[in-house]
Amino acid sequence: MALLAALAGVCLAAPTAAQPMPARKLVPVDLPLRLKEVESDPRLGANVIRTGRQVAAFCAHCHGEGGNSLKPDVPNLAGQNPEYLIEQLRQFAEGRRRNEFMEGLIKAMSADEKVGIVMFFANEKVAHKPAANAALAARGRDYYNKVCFQCHGQDGHGNEHFARIAGQQPVYLRNTLQHYRDGTSARVNPIMSGITRPMSEADLDAVVAYVSSMQ
Repeated sequence: MALLAALAGVCLAAPTAAQPMPARKLVPVDLPLRLKEVESDPRLGANVIRTGRQVAAFCAHCHGEGGNSLKPDVPNLAGQNPEYLIEQLRQFAEGRRRNEFMEGLIKAMSADEKVGIVMFFANEKVAHKPAANAALAARGRDYYNKVCFQCHGQDGHGNEHFARIAGQQPVYLRNTLQHYRDGTSARVNPIMSGITRPMSEADLDAVVAYVSSMQ
């Protein structure tokens, strides 16, 4: 696969530095529609997921094997909603979410590589980590059940429009909430900005403790 060869060259040359990806002539595809087509055809789905699994081997450098990150500030992708992930890929490709390496990587992917990788991660299990501080997590549960559940669900699994946050990496969660609250996030989301604005530092700590321990 052309992308796999290109990725290997980038990773071997400089695993921590962002480099422009080699350009490939890609045909524009409606990704949400293609995702639905692939999900409705088991045989096609198996082939596309196989492609996604191959590409995901390179994502493991940051996001861990099967999408379970080993870095507390890098998000898990395991168990994430495929429709939500497709939208995030689109935002990276369009520069609405900023990360130079991610932007170049995603722009170099074909439509089926993108669909395959989100389907692969969606089918992986999130590694559960129980709360280190049960009392803090209990306070976070109370806050979550008053506010956060409205978008992310009682179980934290979200839906096609809202991310699964259950079991997410704690440092990544806190950084994300803090950036939204303080208005320093590069991502524009009026709902998250409004909801997080009243949160104290103690609220942030409690919600993170609870959400990161959810299954």
